[in-house]
Amino acid sequence: MRFAVASTSADAVEVCLVDGLEGAPSEKRVALTERTFGVWHGYVEGVGPGQRYGYRVHGPYRPWDGVRANPAKILVDPYARRITGHVTDLRAARGWVDDPMTGPPSAVDSLGRVPLSVVTAPDEAAPGPRPDVPWSETVIAELHVRGYTKLHPDVPPEHRGTYLGLAHPAVIEHLCRLGVTAVELMPVTAIADEPPLLERGRANYWGYATLGFLAPHAGYASRAGAEIEEFRTMVAALHAAGIEVILDLVPNHTAEGGVGGTTLCYRGLDAPAYYALRSDGQDADITGTGNTLDAGSPTVIRLVCDAMRYWVTVMGVDGFRIDLASVLGRPRSGPFDPHAPLLTAIAVDPVLTGVKLIAEPWDATGEGYQVGGFGVAWSEWNGRYRDAVRDFWRGHGSIGEVASRLSGSSDLYRISGRRPWASINFVTAHDGFTLRDLVSYGRKHNERNGEDNRDGTDDNRSQNFGEEGETTSPVRAARRLATARAMLGTLLLSTGTPMLLGGDELWRTQRGNNNAYCLDDETSWVDWSMAGGALAAFTARVAEIRRSSPALHRDRFYRDGEVLWWHPSGRRLGGSDWHDTQLHTLGLLRGEWLLLLHAGTEAVAATLPAGGPYAPELDSTRADGVPTTSRPLLGGATITLPPRSLLLLRVP
Repeated sequence: MRFAVASTSADAVEVCLVDGLEGAPSEKRVALTERTFGVWHGYVEGVGPGQRYGYRVHGPYRPWDGVRANPAKILVDPYARRITGHVTDLRAARGWVDDPMTGPPSAVDSLGRVPLSVVTAPDEAAPGPRPDVPWSETVIAELHVRGYTKLHPDVPPEHRGTYLGLAHPAVIEHLCRLGVTAVELMPVTAIADEPPLLERGRANYWGYATLGFLAPHAGYASRAGAEIEEFRTMVAALHAAGIEVILDLVPNHTAEGGVGGTTLCYRGLDAPAYYALRSDGQDADITGTGNTLDAGSPTVIRLVCDAMRYWVTVMGVDGFRIDLASVLGRPRSGPFDPHAPLLTAIAVDPVLTGVKLIAEPWDATGEGYQVGGFGVAWSEWNGRYRDAVRDFWRGHGSIGEVASRLSGSSDLYRISGRRPWASINFVTAHDGFTLRDLVSYGRKHNERNGEDNRDGTDDNRSQNFGEEGETTSPVRAARRLATARAMLGTLLLSTGTPMLLGGDELWRTQRGNNNAYCLDDETSWVDWSMAGGALAAFTARVAEIRRSSPALHRDRFYRDGEVLWWHPSGRRLGGSDWHDTQLHTLGLLRGEWLLLLHAGTEAVAATLPAGGPYAPELDSTRADGVPTTSRPLLGGATITLPPRSLLLLRVP
């Protein structure tokens, strides 16, 4: 078998074939004597699938230059299709002693205490066909492979929290009922816990700590070593139901942390080729994780594009959501450029141009906030949509801002030649409050994370209706649910691509934790006890209304005259109305649909536009969304909108 690994700074590279038990491994070292264009390679006889291996790199150790070769550390192959094992000894996993910048290299051998690569059989092409759902018809559910099915009663216990759990018919039936056409899976590439978590005895549950970009995470397989097979089985089952699979990929940093972190792969192979470094050899950090992959490095560009093509052509996925995607437009952590090398390489790749590409258009810095700033190939998580809708339903902000978001955010996406579906609309996501917590907590409660409640955002734009946390008041509980239904209805009836947070339809709570990244327990797992409840039925009803009408999922921006914005007094909105922070009621007439939104705390009289008649189709004040009557209302009639309510009417 031929082994190959890139390292421009190494003097010599050995591939180490590892046998024996994990607690007492033995190794055979074979020097890779050939070197071509910075890639060390060689052929080793008698190696087949299942063989564990790693690399040892010999070369200079100059932390002040960012070069940290240390042959005492066995390194994972960046191109490994399988990765096994965990960091069990943080001291052995570190490449330094006393101080990462001034101390000597560590002589402690890391073999047996860190993950290893595993040889796999030759790649097989992903089976077809794919669902190939048009963007304009796409409804996304963001979910965590483990957390979504860990407590599902119909999934066999041995499959709960695994790829096969997500492939279970009961789970897929639920997603189809909600109208979901794509699942956006939180990271499933091989995960390693970062040093700060290892020091606290915690794990990175969310998975934004990539060790290997081509290997599916072994922890989500029901059988050891079956992660590739089971992932492909999951994709096939979802595809058979017409559901696409989008991966949340993290090509902006790795699990090794900053210079004081671990040497598991990239840092030991060739840190200057993988990481953006400062002039003193320290990691430049615009990701908030301690390190940043250099989007201008040919080594990084090749790895990221190769990995994405692998997931499409071999594992069968249909698209990617790129975490902290602004980093990919900031070579060497410099200014953002939508035409930067890595973003361009992805956008023009002949394989990747055929899949869905979603950018999280920000990073950990103010300069990285680039909502609307990506190129024509990209859709984007629209943080301005989230903020505007949250503000509207708590009685803040201006009507003009929320109107722009409801109609597809043309101010953000039209100028670059994109369509309304480039706006990935969301109210909640993994990062932040769940929908239930958004209407139950006025502030975050992250004490269980072990960071003294300093982690997680303070900009939640939430409301608790006069009581922090869970309530025994039937009135307060009803108000919270009614507001949550109004927000769900707003999301699914807005122009753009809606993204639901998996579990919101089941009224899931994280007890006010808005950053449960390290909690692999009931805090993060979805509770399925309300699977047959009214909120799931409401969500399904709105999704079906959306699906049934092209006017509610149009793929073109509105032209002048195609939309009528309506004031509750019975006139068109205009002039100062758009900036009126005291106006909490809005009407939107498009095609045969009239959408009325009222976020005020008191009922309001609203006069319907001329024309009609208007037949009620959806009422957010009702538990299942079914109006009390479908009797048409005449144009010009005055109706009463209850507090925090959404009403959808149709011209028959």
